[in-house]
Amino acid sequence: MNRFAAMSTVIALAASASAPAFAEQALPTAAPVGAQRVVMLCDSDVATRAAYRRDFGSRPVFVTADQALRARATGEVWATPRCMTAREHGRLTQTLNSYAAVR
Repeated sequence: MNRFAAMSTVIALAASASAPAFAEQALPTAAPVGAQRVVMLCDSDVATRAAYRRDFGSRPVFVTADQALRARATGEVWATPRCMTAREHGRLTQTLNSYAAVR
């Protein structure tokens, strides 16, 4: 009986140590490391554009609420954050709230 308990303990420890390694390998990696789907609320003035260029190294790309929702549905990711005007952000928030109300 002691041999069985000792052997069961060793097998359980080995299985628990290898389980995270197998789980990590099973995850699909569709997006490159560091890519995200970030949308920031931005103005379109010169100061905002200069700050964006300083922080991210490129000019800001503005998206609409529909484009952001489409990117969410398709799993599209971006290397740098996208910008959205206050009006489009309001549309996006209203749409997401209506989705949440249905659920």
